[in-house]
Amino acid sequence: MATVIDGKAVAQTIRSEIADEVRLLSKKYGKVPGLAVVIVGNRKDSESYVKTKRKACADLGINSFDIDLPEEVSEAEVIKHVHELNANPDVHGILVQLPLPKHINEEKVLTEISLGKDVDGFHPLNIGKLAMKGRDPLFLPCTPKACLELLSRSGVSIKGKRAVVVGRSNIVGLPASLLLLKADATVTIVHSHTSQSDTESIIREADIVIAAAGQAKMIKGSWIKPGAAVIDVGTNSVDDPTRKSGYRLVGDVDFEEASKVAGWITPVPGGVGPMTVTMLLKNTLEGAKRNIEQNN
Repeated sequence: MATVIDGKAVAQTIRSEIADEVRLLSKKYGKVPGLAVVIVGNRKDSESYVKTKRKACADLGINSFDIDLPEEVSEAEVIKHVHELNANPDVHGILVQLPLPKHINEEKVLTEISLGKDVDGFHPLNIGKLAMKGRDPLFLPCTPKACLELLSRSGVSIKGKRAVVVGRSNIVGLPASLLLLKADATVTIVHSHTSQSDTESIIREADIVIAAAGQAKMIKGSWIKPGAAVIDVGTNSVDDPTRKSGYRLVGDVDFEEASKVAGWITPVPGGVGPMTVTMLLKNTLEGAKRNIEQNN
């Protein structure tokens, strides 16, 4: 049976490390990290994610700045708020909750975030540096960073290993593949235009699988190489009449089957999820340390 990687426990360990560093900053410079979240409209999933962030900030002594804007706000107004946050010395991280309403150009807004405050790691310059050899971005995107942190803290070595990323989104798949490449893995990306038979045969050869396709239980246990490390980023709701909510969350990997073959596997929920917000807080701390130490 696979070792189940407990994302909650790893996140808790990292959070106590962050809290210690926040206390040190406060003691030494009288300043603490500040995270600003810009949220447009009222999508339920965005709201609950933001609520989690606010609570996590409070728990760790990080200041939280909230900009809640109505669905019909203009693009110029959103950018004005981003500029104000860029200029605020108490804000060390700015996060614009995606997706934005259709009438707002996502790329335009994200490009306006100051590079040194881009804690989501999606600024084109940060992604560009991630893609280049010998360059280091100021921040790494939170979910891919969470995936690699789970691997390293579980004692899984990446160098020289065959890694497969399932999915090529800007948020997870693409940056995860670039991070694995930076860690010296041999990386293959499979996506919606890869044939089913190729997808299966490529995954069968992988020592490390990062699944971020958004398709419930798409990856079967029989596709997993014995002893492989499987990081499941997928969160898909499937009908479950036995639950009060009427549904339950499952990953992109068939956990029951795969856990009999893999060496390590993350559960859904309780794997990558708790780590993503933690990496955001870690990025905010790193941004604050850079900024506070430079200016003192």
